[in-house]
Amino acid sequence: MEKLDRIIPADSKEAQFLEGPKSRMYELSFALKVFREFIKGFRTLHFVGPCVTVFGSARFKEDHEYYQAAREMGRQIAALGLTTMTGGGPGTMEAANRGAFEQGGASVGCNIKLPFEQKPNPYVQTSITFEHFFTRKVMLVKYSYAFVIMPGGFGTMDEFFETLTLVQTKTLVRFPIVLFGKEYYQPLFDYMEYMAKEGTISKEDMALVLLTDSIAEAANHIDKFIKTNYKHAPRKRMWWLFEKYKRVKTA
Repeated sequence: MEKLDRIIPADSKEAQFLEGPKSRMYELSFALKVFREFIKGFRTLHFVGPCVTVFGSARFKEDHEYYQAAREMGRQIAALGLTTMTGGGPGTMEAANRGAFEQGGASVGCNIKLPFEQKPNPYVQTSITFEHFFTRKVMLVKYSYAFVIMPGGFGTMDEFFETLTLVQTKTLVRFPIVLFGKEYYQPLFDYMEYMAKEGTISKEDMALVLLTDSIAEAANHIDKFIKTNYKHAPRKRMWWLFEKYKRVKTA
């Protein structure tokens, strides 16, 4: 068998990882960077809620049916008096922000730095860019009272199942989760039912998700759940960590 250094160049990142943990100073520096990113997120987003987070693919163009559906979803969220929060990028994220913006609602984007540039879409009034996916996902969940999962790829699936796991395990309060697009998500929903049949999840867990093709049904589901389980509490504190509450300017 060939030696490892003959297979992987000694100066490559892979070889460095295989050496084991980084130095303690490196790990401390990384932890401090993550802490600063969290504080930046808390300061930027503290006054944006209550939100509904819309997850979905960045790849759909303006003429695609799922782009148009996400745009209408944003409008409906704004009509409920809630803030639309997305990953801040193009595709269905842009569409949801755009719908909220056009409806005169508040629109927020949590963007991510990628090897290929992903600019914040032009329909967000509050925007923040993260270096790490895990800090970004915390923010996308922390300020929201409902979650809409539009059709998407690996990233959307990751966001859906992490949010669902947090609700299932009661780590997160039981907020409504909507899977939009029966044609797209029916095979996944069927497999979830198979999981319940096999006992890897409880049958009751299936009630945590609404699968629908109707924007109106999704909006009504969110509205009814929030009004049934929560009440509006006027904001009393106008300052937090040197950030002042400001009304978001809408279109």
